[in-house]
Amino acid sequence: MVKGDQPTPSKLEWRVNIPDGTAKTLMPESGLGCRIWSGILGAVMKLWGFIAKAWKLGVDEPKKVIHCFKVGMALTLVSLFYYMRPLYDGVGGNAMWSVMTVVVVFEYTVGATLSKSINRATGTFLAGSLGIGVHWIASQSGEKFEPIILGGSVFLLASAATFSRFIPSVKARFDYGALIFILTFSLVSVSGYRVEKLLELAHQRLSTVGIGISICFLISMLICPVWAGNELHLLTHGNLQKLADSIDACVEEYFKGSDSNSVSETAKNLEGYKCVLNSKATEESMANFARWEPAHGSFNFPHPWKQYLKIGALMRSCAYCIETLKGSIYSEIQAPEFLKEHFGEVCISLSTHSSNILRELAVITNTMTKSSKIDFSVGDMNYAVQELQNALKSLPSQLNITSEEAQEEQAVKTAAVAPPLLEVLPIATLVSLLIEIAARIEGIAEAVEELATLAEFKPAADQKPKQNQTYNKSISDHQNLETMKTLQKV
Repeated sequence: MVKGDQPTPSKLEWRVNIPDGTAKTLMPESGLGCRIWSGILGAVMKLWGFIAKAWKLGVDEPKKVIHCFKVGMALTLVSLFYYMRPLYDGVGGNAMWSVMTVVVVFEYTVGATLSKSINRATGTFLAGSLGIGVHWIASQSGEKFEPIILGGSVFLLASAATFSRFIPSVKARFDYGALIFILTFSLVSVSGYRVEKLLELAHQRLSTVGIGISICFLISMLICPVWAGNELHLLTHGNLQKLADSIDACVEEYFKGSDSNSVSETAKNLEGYKCVLNSKATEESMANFARWEPAHGSFNFPHPWKQYLKIGALMRSCAYCIETLKGSIYSEIQAPEFLKEHFGEVCISLSTHSSNILRELAVITNTMTKSSKIDFSVGDMNYAVQELQNALKSLPSQLNITSEEAQEEQAVKTAAVAPPLLEVLPIATLVSLLIEIAARIEGIAEAVEELATLAEFKPAADQKPKQNQTYNKSISDHQNLETMKTLQKV
């Protein structure tokens, strides 16, 4: 504290208590050198943080680092047409078009590179051919009508090509080609009015574009290729796994809670469904690029890539239910403990069967091998759904609502029934969501089986004897369970 009539300091002060009972004020250094060193230190720390993030990205995804080297290699090769005199004399000053082609065409996946390359080559060829044709017609019409014909052709063809970009089917696969068509036709038409050797100019530009595209083809497909189809396949497999983990984590969190040792893992699994919700754009782009790719690995040329989009849409519909289910876990209105005990076992059983089906579908997708037990697993899940519905039907007896209460006056009956309804509502919502999730998982299973048929997955291993034994054992267990229930009722 400030003693006497000393003014209150307007700046922050540090005081050190000395053993003799006095206090010493430490004034911060405000020199220019201190500020310079502080700024340098801050810049170094930011730079170090950026380098650490970049290093982590490279370690986690080495394919992206390799892609960077591939782009550098392509640009180096195409630059030789400038550095080497014989190559430069062959293509002239238009060698820059090869450099521009590599920059705008080379993409991360092979499918994306092929898509852009073919679009660019086709758009350049069509626009160049039409430009030369229109220029010849205009030149035969005389100097008076030549600029009118050229300007009118630019207006009509550019307008038509721009309109085509609004058509969904064209925009999905040929949007870049339409853009290149507009650009090239406009350049040829405008420059052709003042250039005498237009055909030679168009030939040189088309050749340099072809050189850039060829280099991109070779490097993209021969050096550590990243196939869009394979990336889509892996994404679908990972999303199935994340859905299974999210379902188990939600139900376990609701009925059991998380141990202190597994809190972080449970929280991570709870958020897994969000990756499925956010993957729509990635799935659509990868499926589009995969159609341009040649046959590679286990993927033939007519591979049913559209079926992956169908599976992805079904997984997102299931993820929306999981998101609602997660909301019920942290709802302010919670079911009483005796209701959780009543439904806990059957709900956990249903979630286990549901997640097991998703994991089995993930194995089918990953190994591209049909499963001989998926139908049996779906049957077990449907039986668990029936058990959960039976538990829901037996709920009134748990709430002790007698027929005498139903005969009382309306006000008394409302007062007696309203509290049980408030108790039942949270658990009934969770049960209905689990049943809906099971129904949507069955739809996902049908879609994956359809993919296995269309893509001609490898047949399942000979597991018929084992399957029959498991099936008979399950039927016997079900019959024994029904017999015990009947005896209990008697």
